[in-house]
Amino acid sequence: MHNQTQLQSVRLGIALRQACFQEPYNLTRLGRDLVAGVTVGIIAIPLAMALAIASGVAPQHGLYTAIIAGIAIAVTGGSRFSISGPTAAFVVILYPVAQQFGLSGLLMATLISGLFLIVMGVGRLGRLIEYIPPSVTLGFTGGIAVVIATLQIKDFLGLSVAEMPETYLGKVEALAQALPSWQWGDTLTGVVTLAVLLLWPRLKLPVPGHLPAVLIGVGLGYGLHLAGVDVATIGSKFHYTLADGTQGSGIPPIAPELILPWALPGPDGQPVAWSLTTLQRLLPAAFSMAMLGAIESLLCAVVLDGMTGRKHSSNAELVGQGIGNVLSPFFGGITATAAIARSAANVRAGATSPISGIVHALVVLAAILVLAPWLSWLPLSAMAALLLVVAWNMSEAHKAVELIRRAPRSDVVVLLVCLLLTVIFDMVIAITFGVILASLLFMREVARMTRLHNMAEDRRHAHKVSAGTLLYKINGPLFFAAAERVFGELLGKVEGHDVLVLQMESVTVLDAGGLSAFLQFEQALAQRGVALRVAELQFQPLKTLARAKVHPRPDRLAFYPTVEEALAELMVR
Repeated sequence: MHNQTQLQSVRLGIALRQACFQEPYNLTRLGRDLVAGVTVGIIAIPLAMALAIASGVAPQHGLYTAIIAGIAIAVTGGSRFSISGPTAAFVVILYPVAQQFGLSGLLMATLISGLFLIVMGVGRLGRLIEYIPPSVTLGFTGGIAVVIATLQIKDFLGLSVAEMPETYLGKVEALAQALPSWQWGDTLTGVVTLAVLLLWPRLKLPVPGHLPAVLIGVGLGYGLHLAGVDVATIGSKFHYTLADGTQGSGIPPIAPELILPWALPGPDGQPVAWSLTTLQRLLPAAFSMAMLGAIESLLCAVVLDGMTGRKHSSNAELVGQGIGNVLSPFFGGITATAAIARSAANVRAGATSPISGIVHALVVLAAILVLAPWLSWLPLSAMAALLLVVAWNMSEAHKAVELIRRAPRSDVVVLLVCLLLTVIFDMVIAITFGVILASLLFMREVARMTRLHNMAEDRRHAHKVSAGTLLYKINGPLFFAAAERVFGELLGKVEGHDVLVLQMESVTVLDAGGLSAFLQFEQALAQRGVALRVAELQFQPLKTLARAKVHPRPDRLAFYPTVEEALAELMVR
């Protein structure tokens, strides 16, 4: 399928159909997808649990997300290599929602965000990512990374914090006040896990570092437990009660079950009183989830396109992400999107189709059913160490440093503003303000590019310009930000002249603001007794003048195909 057609397509499951039905799919490709799916599934298990904990819910909800959304998006989406599930970027949005509305509110916000994503896809907004400057993207991802890293300090050091404030500065203050309560056992486990994660890539082994790091953390935590040193684990913090009344610690060893998100308890353990007002309070968070999910999934698809040479269907990917986020809450799953790191690992492991994404989800399901008792021994500090590395990787600090060193000052300002706004307020404010600021700075730069050139100084025109005549060329677009300045400069030059000839071959755009400035300029010239001759208009400015019914006026305004004809008529006169 042609790339432009792919970008506009909203056909469900287009990636799966192309990879497995329109192309030959044999046992060799199936084997590669199985290996890739198992590899990514192993990576996803600890990450899904850690991200659920960081989002303020029990770890099994992250696993449920990887299973349900992972399968649904792989089957219905538009990118054949994307691996979807919980991601670190959502933590800063999900955590406050979980604190304020509980699990029920979080799942409802996820469902609404899925509907937003479907509307975006059907509305063919798949090229949305192209209109967000890199400075904005790096700014808000860097800000998210700072917030995620800050939230991990509590579990990494084993601090006792009764309730984490909503604001970032409040979180920092609460953590600072809780520092005397640090536990050396949790800290040691976190530091060792973090060291393994950082040093493992130097061994250049095919096994990803997440698994050995977590296993070493579990071993160290268990050893400390036998020595009488308490280390907080998933089993010690989280508990569950099954439908038959069975109680346990850690995560329940059962597959995701169908539930009604609105029937689950709120933060106080009581059912949420759902009303139109409550849903309205959730809408900003749901919209934030949808926007972030769209940005991250499309960014991921673009990265994978560069790695594989394949092209994704952006609109179909948005619809698939929306379907995954609508279905996920009905099985206890939280917000999901394409995960860049897991998707890249999927490609490097040899994946050829969305089948690997389905296999990855089945591996996570097998882990719940078989490994649940052992997963409860995962230390919370080891999970925090894992998320510290994730936060560092998602910050893309090397790209931010490179942008600060080489990019124009305006881009640096946008990056820093977006980063600070994300940390202090939230992502939606950061992106909105960042895009507006970037647009204004861009318009300022473009406006500065529109300049005047005195063509009478050129040898080929100098002898044709008679006394009392000015000949100027406008280079650049005449829109509201540039037209007033350019025409103002020209008005300062017409004193003592009878005719102004404007060559407008290089004027590609004349917008409403430019048209208004042009008409005011023409009127000001008439009041000064200066005739205006316009030559070599391009199609768009000519069309704009025609729609505004701007006609030639004797001895006041005239239009010519070329500068030579305009000057020749003046010489005849």
